[in-house]
Amino acid sequence: MGKPFKDREEVKADIRMCDYATAVWTIVGIILAAIGVIGDALNITLILEPTSWLLLAILVGLGVMMTHLNYLMARHLYGIESERKQ
Repeated sequence: MGKPFKDREEVKADIRMCDYATAVWTIVGIILAAIGVIGDALNITLILEPTSWLLLAILVGLGVMMTHLNYLMARHLYGIESERKQ
């Protein structure tokens, strides 16, 4: 299990890191899907078969859900804590 946060700045840093990771992995998934679609449309093999590229895009999409859920929960808990302090 993860350790508790020390202060609010550490929570903000974690939120930024998760947001950045989500964006990067989403772009990677879109690129993999595009390679698969282009390879299938042109009927060529770009290192892997087009179906393999699309399966990789699906796996990346499933993996990005973890960082996105972490991002959402951190924002939610940060918001609850902010309301309690007011």
